[in-house]
Amino acid sequence: MASQIVTPVVRGLRLLRYIAEGGSTANLSEVGRFIDVNRVTVMRLLATMEHEGMVERLPQGGHRIGLGFLTMAASGLGSLDLLGAGRRLLVRLCRDLGLSAYLVVMDAGDIVYVAREMPESGLVSHIRVGSRVAAYLTAPGRAMLATLAPEDLAQRMSGVGASDQAGKSGPGAFEQLNEVLAREREHGCAWSFSGYEAGINACAAAVRSVSGSAVAAISVVGPERVFGENSAFVKKVEAAVKLATDELARIAAC
Repeated sequence: MASQIVTPVVRGLRLLRYIAEGGSTANLSEVGRFIDVNRVTVMRLLATMEHEGMVERLPQGGHRIGLGFLTMAASGLGSLDLLGAGRRLLVRLCRDLGLSAYLVVMDAGDIVYVAREMPESGLVSHIRVGSRVAAYLTAPGRAMLATLAPEDLAQRMSGVGASDQAGKSGPGAFEQLNEVLAREREHGCAWSFSGYEAGINACAAAVRSVSGSAVAAISVVGPERVFGENSAFVKKVEAAVKLATDELARIAAC
């Protein structure tokens, strides 16, 4: 059996175990001594694992277990905490896009914001973790509503009365809901352009279970001026949000 062992694989697994247990990779020579390889080998192992998504480089230096590794582990275990994995994806979205990022779940006809990551510049918004809003008024809410069958949508919205719609216009207007959801369903994500909050834009996509139903949504939010006429940035935002929701669905094995 020993003759069949592949030494480079053993070294890589030792390094992964070291990082998973909280070991720092800031000092490559020290890591090399711990796993019994030289500094150059440690560097190459880390570069390979980064490329494959097994580890992630930390802003302050060093590494941690990456989303690729977590996805693989989740496939074997069957599930991973949705909130814990979601928070890490929010951090990535916030860092890469410079926008606030939210994880949202649905409760009857409402949505509840369960996690948030903010850029250093902050954002003037009254949405906080724990905020509850009628689903059809927001981008993440509509992203989840768009996944529902007509009868399920009708049931979700049965408690929404005319008083809830007072003063609402644009995509939030209840009478336009089916038309708006059809467009957003086809597009794969939902946008709010200064809709729910004046001067603030949002893009959201649903996290789907294996059956296709929405178990959550991820939303990114920023000042209207950040988007402007920059169609390239809008496309980048859409792609990043869709990628994050796809990853979260796989990681959480929804």
